[in-house]
Order: sequence, then structure tokens, then C-alpha cells
Amino acid sequence: MPLFKRKPFALAEKPDDLNPQELVYQIPLTKEILRNYNEYLMRINLYRKRVWTCKATGKGNLTYEEALISEERASKRIQNIPVQYIAPILREIQFSMLNLKDLVDSISAKLLGPFPEGAEMYGRKDGRLHLCKITKVVEAADKKQYEIEWLSGDNKMSGKALLNDDALTLKNPPFSKRVLKSFIKDSTYRSLPWVLHDNISKKHSISSTPPEELKINVSIQNGLVVCNKKRKRSEEKQNTVVASEKKIIVYTRRNKLNSHPSLWVKITDGGNEHPEDQSTKYPIDDLLVQPTAEDQLLTERPPPCRDFNIPMNCVGNLLMVWDFCASYGKLLNLSPFSLEDFENSLCYKDSVPLLIVESCSALLRLLVRDNVKFSMAIKNRKRKPKITQITWTEYLCDFLETTSTAELSTHISTIKRGHYALLEIHVKLAIFVELVDQVLETSTVKEKLDEYIEEIQALAAARRDEALDEGRKKREEKERRKSEANGKEVNEKLSVKSGVGINNGVTPERSNAHALSRSNGNSENEQGDGTSKKSAKKQKVEINTSLEDANLPSKREIHKLMKEEIKETIENKSAEERKQFLEREIEKRIIRTYSLGKDRNHCRYWFFRREGRIFLESSDFTEWGYYQTKEELDALIGSLNTKGERERALKKQLQKFYDKICLQIQKRSKEATQGTEMEEAMVRRSTRVRAPPRDNPTLAFLKYVNKWKDI
Repeated sequence: MPLFKRKPFALAEKPDDLNPQELVYQIPLTKEILRNYNEYLMRINLYRKRVWTCKATGKGNLTYEEALISEERASKRIQNIPVQYIAPILREIQFSMLNLKDLVDSISAKLLGPFPEGAEMYGRKDGRLHLCKITKVVEAADKKQYEIEWLSGDNKMSGKALLNDDALTLKNPPFSKRVLKSFIKDSTYRSLPWVLHDNISKKHSISSTPPEELKINVSIQNGLVVCNKKRKRSEEKQNTVVASEKKIIVYTRRNKLNSHPSLWVKITDGGNEHPEDQSTKYPIDDLLVQPTAEDQLLTERPPPCRDFNIPMNCVGNLLMVWDFCASYGKLLNLSPFSLEDFENSLCYKDSVPLLIVESCSALLRLLVRDNVKFSMAIKNRKRKPKITQITWTEYLCDFLETTSTAELSTHISTIKRGHYALLEIHVKLAIFVELVDQVLETSTVKEKLDEYIEEIQALAAARRDEALDEGRKKREEKERRKSEANGKEVNEKLSVKSGVGINNGVTPERSNAHALSRSNGNSENEQGDGTSKKSAKKQKVEINTSLEDANLPSKREIHKLMKEEIKETIENKSAEERKQFLEREIEKRIIRTYSLGKDRNHCRYWFFRREGRIFLESSDFTEWGYYQTKEELDALIGSLNTKGERERALKKQLQKFYDKICLQIQKRSKEATQGTEMEEAMVRRSTRVRAPPRDNPTLAFLKYVNKWKDI
């Protein structure tokens, strides 16, 4: 069982009143069952931290899983100890007051010695082990010594020596000291004195009663051996507290604010009040962060806006479908549309908006080309090859009959009667989700994703080369300045010693030139050595790459060609323009959208680059909200506590994309103001001159036209 900060850690107990149908959270490593999701996350995060220690080996700075693996390996090594040695080792361990190293040495000396005459051993000579043979055992007053003869490779004698027992090692020892250490730690539950587990001591008939000389220092409580020193010290402290006068001693720090007169308070009449500023190493888990005086500097978190036109449980599917259509619009031949227009189109029930028709048709066209099951169903029904605004519902019904679930199949009759607009919003979105899921399985989308991945890798390699070139130029500039400074120092020194140089028949100019030539020569030699090493490494890399090219020539060639094309494109641009171009091109190739991070309560924050809002998703995936102004964004960033792990990472991501988010927010607010101005103009218009419905700003989504449609 791994140790938590070198102390035993108790696992969570299994709840007694569990129902068979109750949903719970189980941790795979420990098989713990928890009901609360927050407790489950806290445990998972704790097991992933490097605060665990292997009980068998004492190795620290491990995760829980790594500590378990270390203990398993140690237990396998322990099993290699011969059976005849186990009982004597355990008797030496029980109630020993030696530290671990001395205990291991003493057990090794007793069980693995004394060595007999004629035994072949390894002896230490000049810091290394050499094969030798014991010829005579010399009995000394305090310890034994061994007269040995060194053996050469063909077992011939090559010299004699007199060695102590600690300088000799068995040729084939039954166990090593490392294994013995693991065995001692695995067999005991405490150290100094070392005490065996009850089951081990009973199995080998070893007494579990402390000897007479240890009964003063230890006692038995609840069947375990406990040291008495700590108890005595705590009793002495209590006696001194009771005997002392009841008073409050106030300690103040220097050079602190006068508004906080007492930062440390020591109360001797009832307990100790600890300082507010504990020596905690941040960041920690957000739920463990305690409120302090510094939290007053944090701004109040603004409440998110929740005025969606669709039901709250449909917002997640709405965002997923819209983000897919917006990200892969060129592949689908579907021109982009705003999230607000998509939401209003789903809610519109007077007719089926063209935006919905074109979106469904684009997804169905791709499935007709790539989905074998759906395309066979279309051929069997002898449908027209082209999906139009009139026939799209027939293809949609065929899709629902062949691939969808029974729940969606119940709505086929409604769609066939031409009443798609009357379907519930969650049904419309469920159909869209099923379409997107099937499209993601097609070879066209998979090939496009592979193409995006290759392009991103080429762009990232070009960006990496740019960074390396920039760093190389900076280093060269630094070396040039350093060499110029060294040249000036040489000139100054020679000018100071000019009199000595003239007397020796050497002018200052000549000596200066000689010194500079020497320095340049040394630098050239150093550069030559460096370049030779670099060229050797480069040759090795080229050999390796040539071998790899033999196995995968096509991918390598494609990657190199793409990289060369990118470099040709950005060759005539400045360093800043090249950097911006590469970042912009990488952003265009979206594979999937990731959340910005989580806050204290595990709520996720999402930002989509075509939507000027930050969306907030609750930890149980049931509620959504959004922030839509720059003031709300600033207040959100200011409310995040960087002492917590999640909020620190979230704040870092928000600050990283701050300019892009603000640009999208500004663009969205500008469009909103234009819409309100148009509405006001509509209101001011005379009632006798009515505008057609499509000119109404609230019905702007009805004006959508698919400009990328494949005609």
C-alpha cells in the first residue's frame, strides 16, 4: 500500500446502502466507490500527484500508480530470497533499534559470513572488484581477516593480500542488500524499534512481546507497539500550559500595514491560533483553497446570461452541430452562418428555413457519396441522384430508416407529410447530431483530417525553424558584440603597456595585431571543432532519415514539399509577418474545439472563433450560460483565483486569447447595434408602407443563401 507523504493512507470505505440502480463513481486504481463527483475528482487528482512513496523501497516523488508498480516489483524481488534464510532474517529484525543501513549490514554479515577457506569470492582492489580465493582465515581480537590470492582470467594465482570481511563479496550471493531492504520494509509496520506484522511473527513463531530493555520506551496499544516519547512530551507541554498564567501574547510583523496590527497571535489559555498565511505551496486543488485577506482584491464574478431561445438541455448539441458545420463548411460546400441564425432557424415553425434545408442537404450529399449502407438504400429506392429543396425530406426519411435509432424513426411520418418545421427542437437537433456522427465516420472527412494534421505538422515545423533561426541570429549578434568588446579590452591593455613593448622591440600595433590574430585563430579552431561535431551529427541524422525514407518515402517527401512551399510563401515577409501568417494558417485548420479550462466548481468555458461569446457549461452538463461583453470578460478574469490549479490554467488561457475574444465581441456588438438601428427604422416607418417579412431584422436568418453550393 503506497504511503501518502510517508504516512499510511486510508482508502474510502464502500457505502453500505448502495442500490443496484444507483449511479456511482469508481476509481480504477483503488476500486473505491464514491457517490459525490467532486470527491471523485479530488481523489483522482490526488492519486495523480507526485506525493506518494513506495512502502517497499522508500522511493518517493511518485504517483499512486507508479508507487503500486514499484511495490509489485519489490514483492517479486523479495520472493527470490531462499526459504531457509527468511526465519533467521525475521528474528534479527524483530525489535531491532538499528537504522535500516546498519540493520541490513549486520544481517548480511551474520547470514552471509564467515567465509570458509577455499571459497572463491570477489575482493575489492583499487576501487574495483576482482576474483580471488580465500587461502587462510586470520582470527583477530575484534574482527576476522582473510588472506586471499588474486585469480587471473585462467584461474592462475597473481598475488596475495589480507582483506577484511567487508571488502569481500560472495560470488553468487543468495540475495542482495537491496532485496533485503525491501524485505525489511515489507515485513514491518514501524521502525526504531522494527516490529513485524502479527501474521508474519505468528507464522514463523517469533515473539511479539517487547524485550525488557525496551518496555520503558514502548508500550502496546490496540495490539500495536507504540513509542512513549511523544506521549511524554505532549504531557509535559500540557503541564506547562496549565501552570503558566493565562495571557495573550501578540506578535506583530515589521514593515506591514497598520490596518492589520496582529498577524500572529499566541493564545495560551485554550489553544493556538495559527497564522493566516500558511506555508502552502500553490497552486493546489481549487476546492482546498481557503479564503484569505488577499481574496478581497478579486472582483465579483458576473452572473452568466442564460436567455437562449431553445431548451437548456439542447444547447450543447446546438453548439456541437453549428461548430462542425462552420469548421468544415468548405468540405460540405456549405457557406458559414451565425449561431444565432441557426438557433432561430430551429425555432421557426411557419416553414422550413433555407438554412436548415441547405445544412441537412449538405450532410446528406456527403453520406450519399461515402456511406455504403445509405447509398445502397438510395439505389434500392431509385431516388433521383440530386438532392434539391423539394426532395431533401425524402433522403432524410431514408437516412432515418436505415441508420437512426427507433426513437427518431417515430418522426418519419411527420416529415413525410411535410411538417418538419413542427418537430420539437430537441428532435431536430437529435437528427442533426446523428447526421454529424455518420459524416464523421466517412472516408472523406477522415482523409481531410489527415490532410489537416499533415499541414499543421508542416506549419509547426516551419514555425519551429523560424524560432531556431531567430535564436541563432541573436546568439551570433551576442557573440559579435562580445568579440568587439574583447577587442577593445585588448587595445586598452596594450596601450597601458606600450612602454614595455617598445623596449622589447615590439610596437603596440604589432603586438595588438598578434594578440588579435591569436584570439581569432583560437576562435576559428573552436568553431572548426564545433562545426566538425555538428557535421558528424548531421551525417548521422541524414543516415537515419535515409533509412526511414526507405520505409516511408511518400510521407517524408510530402512533408518536405509542404515545408518548402510554406518557406517560399513567407520568404519575402518580415519576421513578425511570418509569425502571424503561420499562426493564422494553423488556426484555419481546425481538427476539434477544446475548452479553455475549468473554474473552481469544474464548470467548463468554451470559446468558438466565429462567435463573440464565451460559453459556460456546468459540471453536470445540464446548464449553459454565456458572457458577451468586454466588461464581463474582464470581471471574469479578475475573479479567478490563481491559487487554484484549474482557475490558474483558465486565467492563463483567457489572457492568451484575450485579443481574439475582444475582437469577436466587438464585431458581434457592432452587428447587434446595426440590427437595433434597423429595427428602430422599421418602427418609425409609416404603417401604410409595410416592409416584406424578409426585411424584418428579427427574420434575417430567412435571407440565408448557400454561396458555396456545388451546382
